This record gives sequence, C-alpha cells and structure tokens, in this order.
Amino acid sequence: MPKPVIDFSLYLVIGPRDCGGRNPADVAQAAASGGVTLVQLRDKEGATRDILTLAREMKTRLDPLGVPLIVNDRIDVALAAEAAGAHLGQDDMPLEEARRLAGPEFVIGVSIGSEAERDATPLGLADHAGVGACFPSSTKADADSLGVEGLRTLRPSLPLPVVGIGGITAENAAEVIAAGADGVAVVSAICGAPDPAAAARALSKIINKS
Repeated sequence: MPKPVIDFSLYLVIGPRDCGGRNPADVAQAAASGGVTLVQLRDKEGATRDILTLAREMKTRLDPLGVPLIVNDRIDVALAAEAAGAHLGQDDMPLEEARRLAGPEFVIGVSIGSEAERDATPLGLADHAGVGACFPSSTKADADSLGVEGLRTLRPSLPLPVVGIGGITAENAAEVIAAGADGVAVVSAICGAPDPAAAARALSKIINKS
C-alpha cells in the first residue's frame, strides 16, 4: 500500500478535552466537511481501549470525506486503528523505532521547537514537522513559544513539509503561512467554535489566500 499523499494546509488537533463535552468524532467530521485536510487525535489521558475506539470512529467518519487520520504519540493505537500515521513529540518513541515498527508507508510527523531539537531529530525518517509554538497556546501551557520569527528562521533548514502549531487562530494564521509554513495546526480555533464547519471554512479561506 503506497504512502498517502497528505495535504497539510489545515491540520486539526483534537481530543476529548478540547470539544466542550461534544463527541470529538462529530466535531472532526464537521471540521473535515468545512475544509480541514488532516486530523490528529490527541488524548494523553484516556485508556488505550477508549482511544482506540475513538480513533476507529473518527476514521470511519473521515474516510468518506477523504481526510486522513493520524494519532498523537501512540504508534500502537494508530496501527490498530489503521490510521494513516502518527505524530511524535520529543519525549515520545524515538523516530527510528517508530519507523522500524510502522514501516515506510506510515506517515510520521515530529515536533520541532528549537534548533537543538531540529539537530537531534533524524528528519530523513519523518514526513512532516510540527513547528512551534508560534504563539502562546491555551491547550498546551507547557509549550515554549518559538514565535513566528523562530519558525521563519528554522524553515530553510527543514527539508520536509512544515506545519505551524501553537495558539493559531483565524486572526494570525496568515502570519504563519507567510513565515514559510505549508499549513497550520489548530485546536481551539475549531474545537472551541460553536460551528466547527464554519470555523474550518473561514480558516481555509485565509490559508488559501496567503
């Protein structure tokens, strides 16, 4: 099975804690119908069985819309759910081990927040990099703010698609694209919106104009 071609332009990061009591699969489906191009399930607290059940439900909802699902941290869940891939932070499974387990067709993203993290990451094994935090983030308070200028500085040395992440909204998404990102990753800008589809449409228009 060939590696899927991923459109990184509007990347939704979503989990049970992000949706204000709504079913994350409902929110992800609505967002995908509005223009989200990739969904990452991120649940750092749930039981493995529950994360797998949600991943499978999300994949069932997203497949008809042509939107791939990746899973944060959990290579095991991503493989069991037959997701397109996984995203690994700096403290997660080493990229070399993840690639060995998952194979060459599996999409693997990595988090890069500094020059030191860039230098320590075998970028040739990754398919994309989430770079940030571009702005202070309400959903990840421990994330150091790299800033948009930090993204602009790092971008030329990253030989793979780059997604800006951290505190990105409809008001600042264009700045992130202008700094060299191939796309933006958002959480609250869509998950916290009363109408996730409308929020996704608005962000998609901004990205496509940038």
